[in-house]
Amino acid sequence: MTHGMPLGTPLDVVVVMDPIASIKIAKDSTFAMLLEAQRRGHRLHYARPGGLAVSGMRAVADCMTLRVTDDPMHWFDLGSASQLELGAGQVVLMRTDPPVDANYIHDTQILDMAQRQGALVVNDPQGLRDFNEKLAALLFPQCCPPTLVSRNLAALKAFVVEHQQAVLKPLDGMGGRSIFRAGAGEANLNVILETLTDGGRHLAMAQRYLPEITDGDKRILLVDGEPIDYCLARIPQGDEFRGNLAAGGRGEGRPLSARDRWIAAQVGPEMKRRGMLFVGLDVIGDYLTEVNVTSPTCIRELDAQFGLNIAGRLFDCIEARLAS
Repeated sequence: MTHGMPLGTPLDVVVVMDPIASIKIAKDSTFAMLLEAQRRGHRLHYARPGGLAVSGMRAVADCMTLRVTDDPMHWFDLGSASQLELGAGQVVLMRTDPPVDANYIHDTQILDMAQRQGALVVNDPQGLRDFNEKLAALLFPQCCPPTLVSRNLAALKAFVVEHQQAVLKPLDGMGGRSIFRAGAGEANLNVILETLTDGGRHLAMAQRYLPEITDGDKRILLVDGEPIDYCLARIPQGDEFRGNLAAGGRGEGRPLSARDRWIAAQVGPEMKRRGMLFVGLDVIGDYLTEVNVTSPTCIRELDAQFGLNIAGRLFDCIEARLAS
């Protein structure tokens, strides 16, 4: 990492994200980061999906210059295309959504090279590989509900019977996809488990059902290990048990509770140590259920409800790291 850049030096901010034409800017945290970077005078570069490469033994990105506008009818303009060699004076925002598949892993390996060349990658590529968003919560067992991760259909079924009600999910989903609530005696339990594990070939996670979900699945944001003072509770609507906004949940901002702060204090120092500058914790009731590191959201909603500038906090940390 190249250090010692004076604070206020314009940076090249390279964003690796899903297609920018498809985003909903009222809910898109990457967009909030881009607006803040542009406001600070940094230069924006949009790396087209699949645009990371290695050329001449150097990590590069096929980019287009980018300008953003907080206008739901016309929120971006793309300019000239070029191939940027990634290195000193650059920040790479790695913000593509899961799944963390082979292509994603390979991109993080290229970003390892970019880091060695002097770029600051947010979040750290090694951490993106290491922290499966479901399994990472289990690194903090004192924070988690009873959980089983297994391919064994009989063991998963016994867990459901033991706890009477359980939530069953794949390890690579997002936005509430393929999450099931099942009870002991559920007529479809066998087929749910067969589907999730692909007949015992893939790991699935079972967690004790937390009835507090009716009060919301709380998203707590950590910036360089420190929690934002407010969380967004994603509250299930109608007959839906999932709170995910992508599954129709309603977002309601709330101050962090004492327990929320305790959980953040358990997780935050390890995230900071590992270079995970922007992390989203999912908390239901008193329990941590996920640690989101690939593309956590909820900046826009919390900024709007509480007059915050969460991306500003993030760029303060980014600029301080490059200046230290």
